[in-house]
Amino acid sequence: MSNLRLSVLDQSPVASGSTPSQALQNSISLAQHVEALGFHRFWMSEHHAMDLLACTAPEILLARIGAATSTIRLGSGGVMLPHYTPLKVAETFRTLLALYPGRIDLGIGRALGGGPVEATALRRYRDAPPNAIQRDDFPDQLSELIAFLHHGFPAGHPFSRITVSPESPGAPDIWLLGSSMWSSTAAAEFGLPYAFAHFFSGEGTRHAIEHYQANFRANPGLEGNARKQPEAMAAIGVICAETQSEADRLALSVRLLQLRIRMNDRRPVATPEEAAIELLQHGPQPPDRSEFPRYFVGTPDKVKAEILDMAARLRIHEFVVNTITHDHAARLRSYALLAEAFALSPPSTGAATSAQTPLPASVPEPAQTI
Repeated sequence: MSNLRLSVLDQSPVASGSTPSQALQNSISLAQHVEALGFHRFWMSEHHAMDLLACTAPEILLARIGAATSTIRLGSGGVMLPHYTPLKVAETFRTLLALYPGRIDLGIGRALGGGPVEATALRRYRDAPPNAIQRDDFPDQLSELIAFLHHGFPAGHPFSRITVSPESPGAPDIWLLGSSMWSSTAAAEFGLPYAFAHFFSGEGTRHAIEHYQANFRANPGLEGNARKQPEAMAAIGVICAETQSEADRLALSVRLLQLRIRMNDRRPVATPEEAAIELLQHGPQPPDRSEFPRYFVGTPDKVKAEILDMAARLRIHEFVVNTITHDHAARLRSYALLAEAFALSPPSTGAATSAQTPLPASVPEPAQTI
């Protein structure tokens, strides 16, 4: 029997009537809260130029959260590598690793984290005509990042002489994030653990994860963080409450948020009452065609059963949970109810946290996480 791990993805959502500053403070309190509950990781996302999401620089939030926690793993979910140079990312996350040894994940994404105008403003190279197709050098960037973090440049390479400071034992654990077959293929080829953004785009979840699992090739260049077997997890949305009706009420805010995003409307999170009115104005929406819910909404027992079913069907052993509600206290309560349902154990000092809920015996043991 295997254990299912639960982790947290936070985006610092800004509630209507509140401020981005308060949203960042909420992220700190959420990290402390879920660490005490026994969640395994706490990841911060990267988004740009939005009234809705306040975290534009996950590495800064992680440095602050690390000082406010002691055991939970911390990571980016993720750093949008096309905006940066691999050396700078390596230095930033080596700094975090030096501050919080053994606790740092480096989730890497290929998306823009914003709209096309923001992408232009963030672009490293602007010498091409405005409408020209930019060369996708992400595989080269990722290879270079791995080489910087794991001393992987050959002896004759000019970068082999560069010391990525601060030098310390080990390296951040690199994860590849995505919501497409491209990321699935890349994660398998690079031998990296893979996190699929199911809550963002759920129709291709099974295909992407199963393709990754079937085509994974171990990468000895990752040294102490290398996996011998594929390790995949899914990012899901969850809203738990004591009753189904209350969970449904709280979920109105995120239902409207998802609809607004499809309309390129990035306003702050509405109250459930505001959301109910606006959703009625938009009328019926097409049904979600995902095999599994992108947002699991309901009582703890209902949500637990649905998550365990998804875990067994996809043969995965970890979920990273994203919860957005207008009221921060309701968000804290949702994570507490989820932790109680899965019998998570509060961490002991210096020990890794893990869930205690068994999966069906047919699910194979997970790859070793270092």
